[in-house]
Amino acid sequence: MDIRFMTIDDLDAVMEIEHESFTIPWNRDAFINEIQQNHLSTYIVIEDEQRVVGYCGVWLVVDEAHITNVAVLPSYRGLGLGEDLMRRIMDIAKEVGARVMTLEVRVSNQAAQHLYRKLGFQDGGIRKRYYSDNQEDALVMWVNL
Repeated sequence: MDIRFMTIDDLDAVMEIEHESFTIPWNRDAFINEIQQNHLSTYIVIEDEQRVVGYCGVWLVVDEAHITNVAVLPSYRGLGLGEDLMRRIMDIAKEVGARVMTLEVRVSNQAAQHLYRKLGFQDGGIRKRYYSDNQEDALVMWVNL
């Protein structure tokens, strides 16, 4: 498995992952904006034999990093690829001077919360009715880098 920075050429694969992973997926234009226009964002992909099977994005603002999204194709879940992506994006954030990292995760997503806790994230609070598809709360998590 190889991890590298996301390019526009990756968007077909990223959109497939996005649609298989989220009830309200980002659209292609959102990713184009993140890659080409948003100077605060960094996105990486993980490949299996040149096939993009997962991705992760972060906004880097001064000394804080905010995970925007992380997803892996369902057929590749459980192999540690989400952890690989998170560890790499944490390293990238540290390299550019981020001191803390934050993210939101559905309160019902115990698997993701378990991964984030394994990486040192701690609960920081609840964002009520954060997810627009079902009004589910989000757990805010933080880690010192």
